[in-house]
Amino acid sequence: MHYFIFPEKDTTIFEASSSLNSGLDEVLEIRKNVSDTGASVDVSRILIKFDTTFFQEASSSGLIPQTGSRAAKYFLNLYDANPKALAASQSLFAYAISGSWDMGTGRSYDNPQTSDGCSWKYRYSETDGTLWASGSGANDGAGGVWYSSSVAPAASASLNHQSRDLKIDVTGTVNNWLNGTVINDGFLVKRSGSVGNNHPSASEGNTDRLGSFSFFSSNTHTIFPPTLEAVWDDSSWTTGSLDALTSANLEDSVIYMKGLRPEYKENSRARFRVVGRERFPSATFSTTPAGLTIKYLPSGSSFYSITDAETNDIIVPFGTGSKLSCDSTGNYFNLDLQGYQPERYYTLQFRVVTDEGTADELDQYYDEGFTFKVSQ
Repeated sequence: MHYFIFPEKDTTIFEASSSLNSGLDEVLEIRKNVSDTGASVDVSRILIKFDTTFFQEASSSGLIPQTGSRAAKYFLNLYDANPKALAASQSLFAYAISGSWDMGTGRSYDNPQTSDGCSWKYRYSETDGTLWASGSGANDGAGGVWYSSSVAPAASASLNHQSRDLKIDVTGTVNNWLNGTVINDGFLVKRSGSVGNNHPSASEGNTDRLGSFSFFSSNTHTIFPPTLEAVWDDSSWTTGSLDALTSANLEDSVIYMKGLRPEYKENSRARFRVVGRERFPSATFSTTPAGLTIKYLPSGSSFYSITDAETNDIIVPFGTGSKLSCDSTGNYFNLDLQGYQPERYYTLQFRVVTDEGTADELDQYYDEGFTFKVSQ
């Protein structure tokens, strides 16, 4: 299962404008501006918070497993919004923020400047005057406050000028929120190091020209707002009296969908039925046509994938979180449409692996144009 939630709030804070609030900007930025002489460096950082109440309730009830081989992983997803002059390869880090903050209603291009929310210098607003300050186990100073790795682990991801969407595995931090080790005040996303630190490995503080990242914010007018994604294996396997499709059957097989509706409501939960059969079943004496006999696909190695039909962006990849299930009537998967963009079309594809790790391994993909719409 892949389950997506959108931000409760997000903003960018700028070192060069220490009181500026940009809570309503359409993009989030991790800038690094280096003067021509290299004498000054100005940076920015991203603050973003998600309401994890559902994850808390679902993990408590056992819907989302938190331990064992099926334990959920959590990913922070930020989507490319035309970055500038990026270096070939670099990393970004996500830290757990220590302490509350207000998003505000400013924009980076406001004139006069808006300062009614958090900024590089203030947690809430310039008028309120509450500075970013240290808490137990936290690093302090302007530019936000975050927990050290000994309290809440930092997470990172590498990007380059070709792969500019950001996907960071933040499982450690989210688990700490869910088990109460730290309070969820969101993530702070930045380069490594610190302002003013000119050590060669401190990519935020040194004078290397690394370019500026831009990601769509929760206020974007595109289909790419940030998400916090939970991924876990929700597959279930009970075949009843059904027969399996053998490796020989699968060499020339057909996969189709049973009862696929053209449209599903956003935020609904639906079950999708998947049927596999031999393309040319053997002739037998029976009152039921062999082509209508349902058989099940291989357990643990049959997957689905979901892509945006227009952009071809992969929403759900083949993997642990997209295994097919089976019950006495055939294969299926459950889909929670929370986090899917309404009034858009999505395409389903399938992958079946047989005899994995052997000389007879088959890795087959099925793209038959199965499409559905998510409606409001």
